[in-house]
Amino acid sequence: MKLSVIIVSYNVKHYLRQCLDSLKRAVKGIDAEICVIDNHSKDDTVEWLRLNEPEVKLIACSHNNGFAKANNMGIRQTSGEYVLLLNPDTFVGEDTVKACISFMDEHAEAGGLGVRMLKSDGISAMESRRGLPTPMTSLYKMCGLCEMFPKSKRFGRYYMCGMAWDEPGRIEVISGAFLMARRAALDKAGLLDEDFFMYGEDIDLSYRLLKNGYENWYIPAKILHYKGESTQKSSFRYVHVFYEAMLIFFRKHYGHLSFWLSIPIKAAIYMKATLALVKMSSENIRKMLGFSTRVKKKKSVYIFLGSKTSISRCRELAYKSGLKAEYLECDETSNPNGHLSIIGEIGNDVSAYAVYDINSYKYATVLDLFSRSPKENVFIGTYDPVSNTIITDKDIIY
Repeated sequence: MKLSVIIVSYNVKHYLRQCLDSLKRAVKGIDAEICVIDNHSKDDTVEWLRLNEPEVKLIACSHNNGFAKANNMGIRQTSGEYVLLLNPDTFVGEDTVKACISFMDEHAEAGGLGVRMLKSDGISAMESRRGLPTPMTSLYKMCGLCEMFPKSKRFGRYYMCGMAWDEPGRIEVISGAFLMARRAALDKAGLLDEDFFMYGEDIDLSYRLLKNGYENWYIPAKILHYKGESTQKSSFRYVHVFYEAMLIFFRKHYGHLSFWLSIPIKAAIYMKATLALVKMSSENIRKMLGFSTRVKKKKSVYIFLGSKTSISRCRELAYKSGLKAEYLECDETSNPNGHLSIIGEIGNDVSAYAVYDINSYKYATVLDLFSRSPKENVFIGTYDPVSNTIITDKDIIY
């Protein structure tokens, strides 16, 4: 077996369906297996998988085991030479997985590999390449110097500033949203540390791969990551889990530091978490008292691109959902520029969703179009004719 793909899912049935569709296209011709570990979803994910994806290995958990433990279950139940940890709220280009495997085959010293993750507006996610959160790098990040001087190799090391987006390069931390690892490297470095429930486990694994003599790499193959780092950042649970993960990592890898070095770092972590909680509480109180600042929402317009049949069905969905929409009957042969052919007509005062019929445009084409000319108010959307479903980062319409 060449490749084992591990996907941990929790209440994201529609995103998972799209992820699997793109993945099956991407592994065509590869000796691959796909394993989904469901962390006790309540949205009928398990039933849907059993009925519609019989070739997918399914582990249905009776409770939420967290990201690390669930991934380890999948890794132990599979046998591929390479292991790909993939988030369900992603889709991959048709050529992405093959490019990753080719690179790993040609670089025996590579223990792990990450890719160019795009946000829903086509802008490259900074989390695609990261440096190790050493005490100083973490301090620069937490005190804001990383954001103030993003191009500085010293202050901006958290995001490996200075690297080109369109060239392979060595990195230190690979995002767990798409992490391809050599199984032999995992056997040597160990699996994900289950002390991390969510967040931090990818940093810890990346560090252990480096410690065991392997290299971590970034290549410019593209994927879309809908949620990315913003997932649940507005929740109290996020603050607790995220900063607890930072403390676990620090204690594990930098616990040997002297008292005078460890105290200010721990204090900075606690202070950052406290400030985040205070800000969140303040905003909630202001909303309860009716003092919250009202932000004028942009009007939304949907631009549908696809076959005649798909456009007809999208019209029905748009009508039922009350969407303002425009329609372009085309495919990537007749209109290779897709939404870029009309992007000049989209004003900055609207939020536009370019919704692509995935049978008329390849996933890779959609990713290339958005990365070629990203715009902060134009977002990726897809339409699946099989499920008659529209998916964006904000809405699932069916």
